[in-house]
Amino acid sequence: MKERLGKEGSETVTKCHQLKLPAEDGKMRLTDVADVETLLRLVQSVPSPKAEPIKLWLAKVGYERMQEMADPERSLDRARENWKKYGRSEKWIQQRMMGQETRNIFFP
Repeated sequence: MKERLGKEGSETVTKCHQLKLPAEDGKMRLTDVADVETLLRLVQSVPSPKAEPIKLWLAKVGYERMQEMADPERSLDRARENWKKYGRSEKWIQQRMMGQETRNIFFP
């Protein structure tokens, strides 16, 4: 993949670096690494049906974030839902939201 993208002149290849990370055999080996944005761009460029579910998920999440930008209340609702999934109580959620609001007043 890296070679093919390099031949095509893709900019994402230049954003991939190598770090020494532990391999399965316990030795430190050079491993290609990238930040999240670069990895997501790579996923978008993969010409494989196996990558399609991830591409659809990325499109869905992107659309949801655009909706949240137009209506920030959606973002707050999503945060509440996620905290509930993690087992947080309504009281905890309310305190968290109030704490963030207080910080935004004093530290805009």
